[in-house]
Amino acid sequence: EVDFWIIPIIQGFVQIEELVVNYSESSDDDKSSPETPPQEPSCVDDIHPTFLVALISRRSRHRAGMRYKRRGVDKNGNVANYVETEQLIHVHNHTLSYIQTRGSVPVFWSQVGYRYNPRPRLDKSENETVSCFRAHFEEQLKNYKKQVIINLVDQTGREKIIGDAYLKQVLLYNNANLTYVSFDFHEHW
Repeated sequence: EVDFWIIPIIQGFVQIEELVVNYSESSDDDKSSPETPPQEPSCVDDIHPTFLVALISRRSRHRAGMRYKRRGVDKNGNVANYVETEQLIHVHNHTLSYIQTRGSVPVFWSQVGYRYNPRPRLDKSENETVSCFRAHFEEQLKNYKKQVIINLVDQTGREKIIGDAYLKQVLLYNNANLTYVSFDFHEHW
């Protein structure tokens, strides 16, 4: 009886833009040369294709929270601050879609304290984490079939404990539909 009073909302972002690609066969040097005669502009779709680009992001209602306050996975396999972003490109009556998800590392971990970048800690053992990690990725694979996991945590610094726990869980799960890539952008900064 209260459904009438409940308003569903989504925390997210949507933007749709029309883009026209304007390229020509001549180089930038040719364009700026005084000897180059001005060319008549043409708007033929094959010469200047028009793309409709849409970006849609939506944040999960499960385990939403502030950074440093909400981390890891819960007992149902929901990770903190999970966001799904879909990029759609429509050109010449064809629509292409690319989906990217992001979220907290799906192990039980937290960061305690209010200072900048508090040290992370594991909150449960490897064995206690297995079923929740499995639940998270079973849902991901049900929705997306295959996934490439890109682990962005600092592989040598204070986040190493989280990165190691993540890799260990991926190895224990041992699913051919998951590809694990570790990229330490701190090293390339």
